[in-house]
Amino acid sequence: MSEKIIIVDENDNEIGSKNRNFVMKDDIYRVSALWITNSNGDILLAQRALTKSHDPGKWGPAVAGTVDEGESYEENIIKEAEEEIGLKNIKSCIGPKKRMRGDHNYFDQWYFLKIDKSEEEFVLQKSEVESIKWFTKEELKHELETNPDKFLKSIKDLFDEFCP
Repeated sequence: MSEKIIIVDENDNEIGSKNRNFVMKDDIYRVSALWITNSNGDILLAQRALTKSHDPGKWGPAVAGTVDEGESYEENIIKEAEEEIGLKNIKSCIGPKKRMRGDHNYFDQWYFLKIDKSEEEFVLQKSEVESIKWFTKEELKHELETNPDKFLKSIKDLFDEFCP
């Protein structure tokens, strides 16, 4: 049986929790995500595992996760960073919180981290992450324009906001 996730109202106030397998389309939940850059301004993205039920193989934030019952957004991103790409005890900066509606219905709290590591230094959780890649801003902009279907829908909006 999978863990329970926090369910919130339209103002991101907790109203309960549900087993993640029983979340309905109208339920609003919480997600934390990490936008990682390096000192060159490159952006680290993660390709979702090919076995994921939602958007398998698409490129998205370096780290993201649904907030479990009893967790804060920050506790979740620290846990997910270690589990998904092997970063321990990160000290990230809080970013914007976005309300996402569509196939999935959630609040997305963003965090920012600058780190200089090669792709080989990360330890990937293969059940979550197929691969990671440092993209230059120019490369990512070109990829988003020419191959938008390779990316989660939110990445273009985030790129436009975070990389003006």
